Parts: sequence; C-alpha cells; structure tokens
Amino acid sequence: MSEIIDIINPLNDEDGTKATFRTWLKNVGDNVVENEAIAEIETDKVTLEVHAPCDGILIETLSVIDENVVKGALLAKISKKIAGDNGVIAEIITVEDIYVTEKIVEPTKNGYSLDNRQRDFSPAVRKLLVEYALDSTAINGTGKNGRITKCDIVNYVQNPNVVSQSVEPQTINTINNNDMPSIMEPHSNMRRAIASHMQHSVTTAPHVTAVFEADLTAIINHRKANKQIYSEHGVNLSFTAYFIAATVAALQAVPKVNSKWHDDALEIFSCLNIGIGTALGDEGLIVPVLHNAQDMNLMGIAKRLQKLIQNARDSKLKPADMRNGTFTISNHGTSGSLIATPIIINQPQSAILGIGKMQKRPIVMEVDGADVLAIKPMCYISLTIDHRVLDGHQTNMFLSHFVGVIESWK
Repeated sequence: MSEIIDIINPLNDEDGTKATFRTWLKNVGDNVVENEAIAEIETDKVTLEVHAPCDGILIETLSVIDENVVKGALLAKISKKIAGDNGVIAEIITVEDIYVTEKIVEPTKNGYSLDNRQRDFSPAVRKLLVEYALDSTAINGTGKNGRITKCDIVNYVQNPNVVSQSVEPQTINTINNNDMPSIMEPHSNMRRAIASHMQHSVTTAPHVTAVFEADLTAIINHRKANKQIYSEHGVNLSFTAYFIAATVAALQAVPKVNSKWHDDALEIFSCLNIGIGTALGDEGLIVPVLHNAQDMNLMGIAKRLQKLIQNARDSKLKPADMRNGTFTISNHGTSGSLIATPIIINQPQSAILGIGKMQKRPIVMEVDGADVLAIKPMCYISLTIDHRVLDGHQTNMFLSHFVGVIESWK
C-alpha cells in the first residue's frame, strides 16, 4: 500500500494566521515532483506557493478556491512514490486509491441545481445560488479565472438583464429603508489584516510620540552631487536611503529602540532589519524589510531599497522579504503629510519612525551672535514608542542622533 502524505498550509507566524486559497496548479490524479508548486494561497502581504513535499500523485484536494485557510490547515494529500525492486521510482497506486469528490446536486426552490456549471463554488456562493434559485450559467463571474463571487450574484439579482462586468472596487448595493443611499465595499484580505494589526497594536502597547525637526540641506546637496553617479550604476538615490542610513546610526547609538517586548524580558537585536512602510494606493500598506542594514553603505542601502519597493508594487515580494523586521520607517511625507503619529505596525517591535513632507520654512538662525532669518528645507521627524520599553530620555536621544546625522551629512 502506498504512503499518503499530507500537504499542510505553509503559513508561519510572521505571514499571519490565515490566508485565502487562490488556485490549484495541479488536478487530482496528476503526477507531481518534489518541490513542484501545486497551489497558491494569498495573505495580506504576499502570494505563497504550496509545494509538493515529495514525488507522487495528487489524490485529494481539500481546499476551496477563494475560501480562508488557517495556519496548519490540511490542504491536500499526495500518494508518495516509493522505490521499486528495479531501483526505479514506481507508482504504487491504483485508480481506486484516488479520492474523487462526488458532484452533489442540491435541490432549489425552482428546480435548479448546482451541478449546472463546471466550477467549484465557495460555500457562500453556493448558498446564494440555492437561496435565489439561480442558474449559474447565466451569471458572468468576475473573480479569478471567471469564478463567480458574492458580488456577482447580488449584482445579478438586482440587475438580471445586465451582464456583470469586473469593476474596481467591487461593490454590493444595499437595500435602503431610511433614504440614505450607500454601497457596501467588501474588505480585501489586506485591509482585514491591516485592521487586525492596528487594533492589536493600540490595545497591546501604550503609544507615545515625540517630534523633532530636521534641516535637510546637507542631504539635498549630497544627493544633487551624487545622483548621476548612482544612476550610472542603475540605482535611484532616494531620500529614504538617507533616512535609513541615519536610522542605522541612531539605532546603534540607542540599541534599546531596536528591540521587541516580551512579558519576561526585552529582546535587543544586534542586526538592524528595517521595515519600510510602502503604500500600495487603495490596496493598503505593505512593509518589506531591508535586512542587516548595519552592513550596508549608502549605495548598498539605495540599491536594495529600490529592489524591495519595486517588488512590493509589482506583487513580487517573497515571504522572506517580509520577515524578521526589528524596526519600521513610515515615510508618510511622500503623500503630503507634514506630521504624523504612526502606530507601531508590527508588534512587538518597540518603535516606528515617521518622516514628514519636506517643506521650505523660515528658520531663525544665529550667525556671528546675531539672529538671522533663513529659508530652509525642513522636515518633521516623529518617533512613536512602546512606553513599556522606552521613556522620553531614550526617545529624544534617538531623535537627536538621527537629526544630527541628517544635518551633518558629508
């Protein structure tokens, strides 16, 4: 008898506790080889491939497309190939060994059944098809690979003569009994995860924010003088690269900022793995991690940062690109914000740095003992801390060091 191998959801703690099952890349009865991708699941951060743990035959699939799958869930089963007497890998499996899910015909109000479309429906979609006595062949699915979604059914019920089309964002019209027209916009997986992270963070850690300001003249001049050189190496020298370099120096000066709170101890990291909050428009926020920033010069930081940001916006980040962050930067100024008090995105990190929009402002300076008014490119810098870990003294030390590096850049 062949050995049956379980395929388990590969999520780990940093990926989250649940994901959405997106697609099967193999069908029941297909041969698979070890490490071959057989399915895809999607978290709020990345799309993960599910790989075959061994050579064999896919004999059972247990996950439904577009449904949530929790960490550790059983996704499928493989009949493992074993070595035959001739030294060649032989398949020890018969047709009877393959589990085939029976096509269930469910009665409906008007005699329609759910076997009239050669698709797998999610339980929610299946329920609505039965409830409204719908023929699924009359509905144009707007989900992945033409899959019917709940939005498609609701839109069809309200406008049965209109062929549904994919729109962004998908919305569900509501029945309004109080003269207040509205729409219901379904939450994306990413938005649900962001909401969960934010709520967990503010209810876990007491947040306090301190704000300094920095004169960006020095890094503007340095960037102007070196941008072309970096460009010749295919690297965009962004202001964020300078902010990361200054963060490295500040974290080395105040190591406790680069830490994680545990109930019985404070874990202080020697590696500086800096997460970069990256906006994805209406889709939300993602935080790729620049690992071991302490080992990089400005060129190395700029080059790695450019690759991470591009991959984030192209949805090409790997799970490893999102893990093991020890500190986070939110460059909220890129969208016009002057000052912000960011929430610590990734608990149990101890702090998050906020970078505001650069703005030319009049500044009073002392020159040769006299006060002089000058126009300077200024920027507000905020540090939100977990007050269980850090006090005002360490917070201000960090910000002072950060600003000092920025303003004295050579």
